[in-house]
Amino acid sequence: MPKPADKPQGLIDPFGRHISYVRLSLTDKCNFRCFYCMPKGFRDFEEPENWLTFDEIERVMRAFAGLGVSRIRMTGGEPLVRKNLPELAQRLTALPGVQDLSVSTNAALLENHAQALAEAGVSRINVSLDSLRSERFADITGGGSLQTVINGLLAAKKAGLRPIKINMVALQGINDDEFVDMVNFCLQHEFTLRFIEAMPVGVSGRDASSHYMDLAQVRTELEQHFDLSPGVMPGGGPARYLRVGGSDLNIGFITPISQHFCETCNRVRLSVDGTLYLCLGQENRFELRPLLRQGIRDDELQAVLRKALALKPERHDFNENPERIVRIMSMTGG
Repeated sequence: MPKPADKPQGLIDPFGRHISYVRLSLTDKCNFRCFYCMPKGFRDFEEPENWLTFDEIERVMRAFAGLGVSRIRMTGGEPLVRKNLPELAQRLTALPGVQDLSVSTNAALLENHAQALAEAGVSRINVSLDSLRSERFADITGGGSLQTVINGLLAAKKAGLRPIKINMVALQGINDDEFVDMVNFCLQHEFTLRFIEAMPVGVSGRDASSHYMDLAQVRTELEQHFDLSPGVMPGGGPARYLRVGGSDLNIGFITPISQHFCETCNRVRLSVDGTLYLCLGQENRFELRPLLRQGIRDDELQAVLRKALALKPERHDFNENPERIVRIMSMTGG
């Protein structure tokens, strides 16, 4: 009697971490110009012929799913500027093994897409929102309209996308007087709130590092206004949560600088041009597009993904070498 084939092992990196999460960039373009993500006047975007096609994306994600990846987040740049995004979402949610498909967006185009994304199988969204003051929001985003973002959030809520997570980068001297206001906004609309420390990722001039805030400062301020206790949220991300007493609001703290979470890192990033980045804070990468266009077989593709994972470093070194990463955030995939 033949011996049953061994079940393929999942993706395990050199440090024993199980990789179950891919952040999939669909474009490096964006309709905003947030100063900590994309420099003002930046025009060095990837040419569309170098973007992975939907068929190529589906092949790579199918290979990942076959190796144990269960979570995919579509991101950018701004993913909603990529045409026919709901079609891709539907294809990805149909892949065996994919249990969670989400979107990171600035929500400026979300009002017209929320229902279609929900119907395509997107379960939840993350929305970048750093200020509730129109003029300040426009300054941070390079001219973005706060009202279009609010409209997109309300459309997502109406479409049944849950949870809706607000991501607020804490910026010393810019939005550090709005933390309590953002908590109250999320309480009002039943959104989850996550604070994020600014990271020095390839932006010079008015860069994020000059406005960096340790989130311990944010927590101390919030404790003066709210009753906070340990909280829990499902998901594959690194946030540590606190719950606001008397409510369902969870507040997450993402601390890549002050308390890095590299030892539990479970993700890789695939850029729009098919570059697999193994760490946000290192240059380790593997080029997949040439192999896809040379006709690599599915079994060979899975073997290549295993090979690429051997390049994943143990941790970033933002603190030791803050100038090391010269690529901008929108190039890598948020």
